[in-house]
Amino acid sequence: MTTENKEEKESGCPAEGLLKLLSGKWKPQIFLLAVDGPIRFNGLLRDMKGSNKQSIAVALRELEEFGLLDKEVIKLKPLHIEYNLSEKGKSLIPVFRQLESFFEK
Repeated sequence: MTTENKEEKESGCPAEGLLKLLSGKWKPQIFLLAVDGPIRFNGLLRDMKGSNKQSIAVALRELEEFGLLDKEVIKLKPLHIEYNLSEKGKSLIPVFRQLESFFEK
């Protein structure tokens, strides 16, 4: 880690990392869909108009790497993958609810 990155990390706002993680066109929508239950890749492509395979795959991977989504391989025929909110992801639900109520006022 460079000195510049370390200083930036220490002086940054605690919420800055989360905001950067959830920035982008599809991540907030994916997160909110996952609040309602398991999501699948093809379902996301179908539900999110204007999305494409690459952008959805990147967003899912980043949400999983940050620990907000858990990936589960369902070994039934046909084999499929579901994504669920992790415990870390579930802890953010109240934050999103607060944001929703803020904008409803």
